[in-house]
Amino acid sequence: MADRSTRRLMLVILSAVFAFLYIPISVLVALSFNEGGLPTAWTGFSTKWYGELIANKDIMGAALNTLIVALASTLIATVLGSLLAVGVEIRRRKGRFLETVIFAPMIIPDIVLAIALLSFFSMLDVTLGLNTIIVSHVVFNLAFVCAVVRARLKTFDWTIVEASTDLGASTITTLRRVVLPVLMPAVIAGALLAFTLSVDEFIIAFFTAGAGRDSITLPMQIFAMIRFGVTPEINALATIVMTVSVVALALSQRLNSGKLAGQ
Repeated sequence: MADRSTRRLMLVILSAVFAFLYIPISVLVALSFNEGGLPTAWTGFSTKWYGELIANKDIMGAALNTLIVALASTLIATVLGSLLAVGVEIRRRKGRFLETVIFAPMIIPDIVLAIALLSFFSMLDVTLGLNTIIVSHVVFNLAFVCAVVRARLKTFDWTIVEASTDLGASTITTLRRVVLPVLMPAVIAGALLAFTLSVDEFIIAFFTAGAGRDSITLPMQIFAMIRFGVTPEINALATIVMTVSVVALALSQRLNSGKLAGQ
């Protein structure tokens, strides 16, 4: 009887938590299809606000900037993060200091990292723009990619690397034909996670973007629009950003678990 009561209590608590998390999101998605211009009063189903987004040059420009930043930073962070994960895993018995330094950006508050990057670019007299946002997102995403790839390396059989070397394969050949195929699901998962984080990231981009409109990303555009009030157009834009993020994150988790790799 006690076990049944405990299960019911846990079910109630779990339901309350999920309701707290997802009811606001569900309302946002529903109101993005609201025909009327009022953000809180339902007047009928319509997709016109998504059409308004496509016709809005500022939003399309911000979306293009976001795509450029996300793709470029993801590519660089994935390559560097994967190589870094291999190096850290090989050297893990020689000390933990390097590992601590690498994963520090994951726990440092975004505002602190943003100020540090802005100070760094100012010290070097670098003109702020998309290039500085890309570099900043690489710094931010690097640790996450490294963490995802390292999780796969925890179960990696290093004896196959030794066997490859004994058979005469070079280091590059071993990395390309032995190590990389095994790590590829984790590498792709890390890339998808980095892409998601880059698309959603606001604080670091806001501090390192500069003053020109040619470096505004979608989160920054949403922030600028929402200062004048929430509209169905903003709800539609937030829904699209959320959908892209959820899809990328779901693929990342599935790849990292090995389901798409046949593991």
